[in-house]
Amino acid sequence: MYESKAVSNYLARNGYDSFRIKAALIDMDGVLYDSMKGHSAAWFRMAKELGIECTRDEFYAYEGMTGAATINILFNRAYGRDATADECKELYAKKAKYFAEMGEPAKMPGAGDMLCQLKNAGITCVLVTGSGQHSILDRLDRDYPGIFLPENRVTALNVTHGKPDPEPYLKGLEFAGCLANEAIVIENAPLGVKAGHAAGCFTVAVTTGPIPEADMTANGADIIYNSMPQFAKQLPELLKAAATTTK
Repeated sequence: MYESKAVSNYLARNGYDSFRIKAALIDMDGVLYDSMKGHSAAWFRMAKELGIECTRDEFYAYEGMTGAATINILFNRAYGRDATADECKELYAKKAKYFAEMGEPAKMPGAGDMLCQLKNAGITCVLVTGSGQHSILDRLDRDYPGIFLPENRVTALNVTHGKPDPEPYLKGLEFAGCLANEAIVIENAPLGVKAGHAAGCFTVAVTTGPIPEADMTANGADIIYNSMPQFAKQLPELLKAAATTTK
């Protein structure tokens, strides 16, 4: 019932006649990997070394942005300007080093189940991440074999504008060969939710971090789950609800 109502609201709001799920556009950090604690700690360490006041939890709110965009938030707060290209490169490398020093983050519970269901349903999985860190991107083939083909990966390295701009998810649709009403977005961060919503996709928010549900709703989430295992359990209901709208 919950899924059916969310699908009906999505169709009415966007003026779509049908909703056929051909592709799933999936964020990485906080969805596939329990990595946001490490990212936030690495960002916090890097910023504090610069003498910039910040909190660990604020970096959860920046998830989905490119590294340069996050650095520019810090620089504008501290110095009233954007960082130079060289500063961005140096500081992002330092942040990536700190993240790597913490060891490999665990796979997110429920993510494997979700991906198996999508694959078995014939749904194309496209990675859409603001990350450009090879330390975690290189794990995808090992941890989720056969799911994310090399040509179906949108990263910080091949977009001009990161989330919350819709460009990453529009590119994900392009890679999948789908229209907006033929894909779902799976996110755990408000900026990613906003990007998926702006791209016209049915956007699933999963609260795997400290971000409150209200922030997900405010940024356009069509449906919200409180964990990846819960989403994986309810995924058949969502696929069923979408299938009933297909002409």
